[in-house]
Amino acid sequence: MICIPIIANTVDDVLRDMAEASKVADIIELRLDYIKNPDLKRILERRTRPVIVTNRPTREGGKFDGSEEERVAMLKLAIRLQADFIDVEHDSIQYINRDTEPRVPAGKTKLIVSYHNFRETPADLTDIYQKLRQCGADMVKIVTFANTITDNIKIYRLLQQAQAPLISFCMGEYGIISRILYKRFGSYLTFASLQKGKESAPGQINIHELFHVYQPQKQDKHTTIYGLIGNPVSHSISPIIHNTLFREMDFNSIYVPFKVDNIGDFIREFRELDVKGYSVTIPHKESVLNHLDAIDLMAKKIGAVNTIINRDGRLVGYNTDCDAAIQALEDINQASATGTKNDRLQGRHVTLLGAGGAARAIAFGLHERGAQVTIVNRNYERAQSLARDVGCISMKFNNLPEVKTDILINATPVGMFPKINETPIDKDRLKPGMIVFDTIYNPIETRLLREAKTQGCKIIGGLPMFANQAAAQFELWTGVTPPRELIREIAYKKLRGE
Repeated sequence: MICIPIIANTVDDVLRDMAEASKVADIIELRLDYIKNPDLKRILERRTRPVIVTNRPTREGGKFDGSEEERVAMLKLAIRLQADFIDVEHDSIQYINRDTEPRVPAGKTKLIVSYHNFRETPADLTDIYQKLRQCGADMVKIVTFANTITDNIKIYRLLQQAQAPLISFCMGEYGIISRILYKRFGSYLTFASLQKGKESAPGQINIHELFHVYQPQKQDKHTTIYGLIGNPVSHSISPIIHNTLFREMDFNSIYVPFKVDNIGDFIREFRELDVKGYSVTIPHKESVLNHLDAIDLMAKKIGAVNTIINRDGRLVGYNTDCDAAIQALEDINQASATGTKNDRLQGRHVTLLGAGGAARAIAFGLHERGAQVTIVNRNYERAQSLARDVGCISMKFNNLPEVKTDILINATPVGMFPKINETPIDKDRLKPGMIVFDTIYNPIETRLLREAKTQGCKIIGGLPMFANQAAAQFELWTGVTPPRELIREIAYKKLRGE
């Protein structure tokens, strides 16, 4: 089930938001601690969905700062008014249990006993769960803060072991996946805000994004999981791309973002979740190689992986960046070609900015096509290392003004959202007739591309490369070739905010 919390300040605003939330939510949480002078009777009489009444104190991340007696009295009133559920903190449950006033009708209001930890996800979750189960409540709720992506696996294990309905997930940016994958994890429900800015806890996704991007109503215990490994990942449009493809092509699958700090810990812990495939982006394309069970020959040659497939528990790495970038370059460079498509880059002078995973893939692809490649990077040792691996030359960044090039490629994150006003190179170094290719796709047109256009250059953004590699990834995972035009269409709409 999906629960939308109502955090409005006045009764009229509460009733308005409840009516709006009832259109999409299975259940509503009424946060009394946000409401000034709540008229609980009037609110409950107007409900059209089951309601959880919560009066969260400040010590548990809520807004109620009055006496404990006043706070508990409101929850007892909710019982008398036949609320569907009340949420009571673990250190206050005894006050409700000792209430001898009969419920009307008996058993109408179900009791949720809750534990919140806004600092961490402790190791003793099972002990906490067992203690809460002994409180005599109808349901247990355990919500913790994720300080790393692997904290989600602690919650997953708890949910898998639970012997009764349990509400559990992680808060914070690292915990978003436990909210999205609540059915696969086994949580009784998840929370989603009515809209952005109306979150009742950190990391709460808004209902529009949850439905539009992740389609939780179609998720079940058999749904296969795919995802993006990177840091940052919040800017990525990969979730909307792959989830739309899954929907359009009738796959029971979901794709989620994994914000990963330590790639080794992540790969080890998340084997337990049996994720069927990953995309890999900055900064893990190279470091992930040491944690896979097998690597495709081309990916091994490049020294970078952007795609992982789970083959019966064995994680195999591939690289779809190489062909994706070369195809994008050949498509825009075809006007200068006199031979076959594979000859279009032969002998062309290419200056490649960057020496990371994407740069490695592009450099090897260009070298195979006969291009004359120069690697330029602010860390010159990395540029030299890549140049040796590829068999091309490197150059210090300060010497860049001396370079005469046919094609300039930015394979660094400089200019990527949110730092959209940055550029890797001064516009005075851009000359008319050059092809300038920026591998960044968000924003669609970077500052580098805008300035290149004013200098008379032919430009190409990162979206064609992104669509090419995404299509190749999807095919590796599913065995089905998706329409590239659909990928581009979805991407353009998302990036333009449509």
